[in-house]
Amino acid sequence: MKTNLRFIGIDVSKDTLDIGIYSEEEKSTVIKNNKKAILKYFNTLLSNKNVSHVCIENTGKYSWVLMELLPELDCYFYVVNPLHLKRSLGLIRGKNDKIDAIRIAEFIKKNFEEIKPYIQQREEINLMKILLSERRFKVKQRKQLKTKNKENSILSNKTIAKTLTKKNDKLIKELTKQITELEREIKQLISNDEALKTLNKQLKSIPGVGDILCWNVLVKTNEFKTITDPRKLACYAGVAPFSNTSGISIFGRNKVSNYADKGLKKILHMGALSAIRLENDLAYYYHRKVEEGKNKMLVLNAVRNKIIHIIFALIKNQEFYHNRLVMS
Repeated sequence: MKTNLRFIGIDVSKDTLDIGIYSEEEKSTVIKNNKKAILKYFNTLLSNKNVSHVCIENTGKYSWVLMELLPELDCYFYVVNPLHLKRSLGLIRGKNDKIDAIRIAEFIKKNFEEIKPYIQQREEINLMKILLSERRFKVKQRKQLKTKNKENSILSNKTIAKTLTKKNDKLIKELTKQITELEREIKQLISNDEALKTLNKQLKSIPGVGDILCWNVLVKTNEFKTITDPRKLACYAGVAPFSNTSGISIFGRNKVSNYADKGLKKILHMGALSAIRLENDLAYYYHRKVEEGKNKMLVLNAVRNKIIHIIFALIKNQEFYHNRLVMS
């Protein structure tokens, strides 16, 4: 029977993993960041009687192999927000990968009772996450090329401007084709999975929720397994207002936090703008509040928040959205 606690922090980089072990004594080692090396090391490390708590920062695609393998091994596995970790360390001086790994181990030692272990994503969600990441990259490239075309239009040498714009237009056309193909692959992935197909229909029945917002919500919430509360998703997306008061000297209005997923917030914003242009109860709510003199951006943020709460209500009750607005 396992009796002793052992805390393991992993600092992730592209090629290597720095591992810091915090138990009776501090130890550290470095292994390759690939499937074979990870399984070989952790199968040996986790074979004794210690209860192991393993923690990593969510550093994007370099962590994906760990996030795939460690939930299947005999340990408690945690993936924490890098900002959460950074803020918890207080004042620190100097850093390197070895020290960072030990600090991550110390962090999970202090907080493992409060942080929920990582819930592994299904293969379909992992694939959707990869495709969406690639799509964001292509969309960003296309936007940069369009910006360059605007800059080229004011060049004094019109011949050069025309040549550069023509080259950029070819790249824009190709990127648009690739983006369309990525979206087609995501739609095909969803149509082949009954659970995703049902969730997709439920979410897209809500005014303002299109393909991109729907897909991102499914990935960010891990099919509503990791984020199970609408208030947590609202906080994560940066649309939840927080108080701004202190004693009698500071008494400001409630504000949203800058600590948010800015990409998801932007997509939610576009969804809310789309919703208020249609005939539905969200649009009615927006126009009624604006006519009462409320600030437009504050009301729009409330619409974003309502979209999130409607999403979770539909998932909880296994229903589709029904527009309650009765037009006279």
